[in-house]
Amino acid sequence: MLEPKNKKVSISIKTNLSDKEKAAEIFDSLGLNLSTAINIFIKKSIAEGGLPFDVKDPFYSEANQAELDRRFKKIDEGKDIHSHKLLNDGDK
Repeated sequence: MLEPKNKKVSISIKTNLSDKEKAAEIFDSLGLNLSTAINIFIKKSIAEGGLPFDVKDPFYSEANQAELDRRFKKIDEGKDIHSHKLLNDGDK
């Protein structure tokens, strides 16, 4: 006999205690428990056909890249007045 598709099943995940506590506190402030919040994440992932948010390295953010461009331009123009010692320079 086939099980109904809406039958509730248990899943088990591992996370560190600190993250669990922080997340539980956030969800509690929204009137949710961890189980409900995780179910919302799963439903939203299904609806989106993937993760419901972007996963990317903040190094490549538009703001960070603009700051790097500004600094490189300053260096190219000879306006970089700061010198930075390399870690191994002190060994010489």
